Amino acid sequence: MTSQAATEAAENGARAFARSPGSGALAGKVRDRLAERWRRETSLLGTMCTEALVPSGKLFRPILLLESALAVGGDAEVVLPAAIGAECGHVASLVHDDIIDKDDLRRGKPSVQHKFGADNAILAGDALIFDLFSALAECRRTGASAERIVAALEVVARCGIDLCRGQSLEAELGERMDFDLDAYLTVVRLKTATLFRSACECGALLAGGDERMVRTLGSYAENLGCAFQIHDDLMSYTRETGVMGKPDTSDVRNGRPTLPVILAYQAATPADRAAITDILVGDGAPDVRRELLVSVMDRTGALRTADRLARKYSENAVAMASRLPVAASRDRLCGYARAAVERDR
Repeated sequence: MTSQAATEAAENGARAFARSPGSGALAGKVRDRLAERWRRETSLLGTMCTEALVPSGKLFRPILLLESALAVGGDAEVVLPAAIGAECGHVASLVHDDIIDKDDLRRGKPSVQHKFGADNAILAGDALIFDLFSALAECRRTGASAERIVAALEVVARCGIDLCRGQSLEAELGERMDFDLDAYLTVVRLKTATLFRSACECGALLAGGDERMVRTLGSYAENLGCAFQIHDDLMSYTRETGVMGKPDTSDVRNGRPTLPVILAYQAATPADRAAITDILVGDGAPDVRRELLVSVMDRTGALRTADRLARKYSENAVAMASRLPVAASRDRLCGYARAAVERDR
């Protein structure tokens, strides 16, 4: 593939992802399997799991897993069950997040905890976590070796523990109103980037990738995950609920010091610092508090600074993906990294 063709493929991947996340044949297979995954289970649990999975979101993590398999020269059909599992695990984390944050909206519809209650939602999230492991085991029937499945299980287990560490640290930072940039970035790596890393490493492992390829894709995914989460944090203050499909006041309502808030605090005057703290711990209307916080961010340039950092991580991800063998999948991975900081939801 020529450099011009590679650039065009990457740009096309970015545009396609930004315009219609989860589009294409690979995503179609994942979406169809997800729709059927729990529908034969006629119990309340099956209903809740189906509600959580369907309609599907961007399908970013399963697509990353499939593209990683292709990038190391593997067969997407071999790792397809693992891709289904990646989405189950991701959705489980969203179900549990909505319980913790008391969010009533997810993907533009009532969250599982809002519709069925927190107790039932905990069970649904737990079931989807175990379904992730079940899906990985299904790769035995599609051609993955037992040794590589065990290696992938280790990656997923480590990811789950990191996810819990990140959630716990985030809660600690919120409780003590800690505006520590390094601690925030640690939370991002543990809560978000680890899911991306797990998807890419599992795809490469199950498809027969060597240690260098697995390591390269893991580094790509970690940078991509950081870019993705920082952009998400930005959208909480630059997009509205109707666009994002989830509450735009969640971070303010939960007193969460995300990157734009931390950067605003660090650059603010003493008066604005006091205002930021009051906004996050206050009891006023969340939409009013959000508007006041955005005004401080505008004065301090925090939104622009956060955007630059997200783009830096995106560029790092592109650089890592560029180390992979020349292939259309590699160029799509580069495109996804660029699109992660251009999307509006």
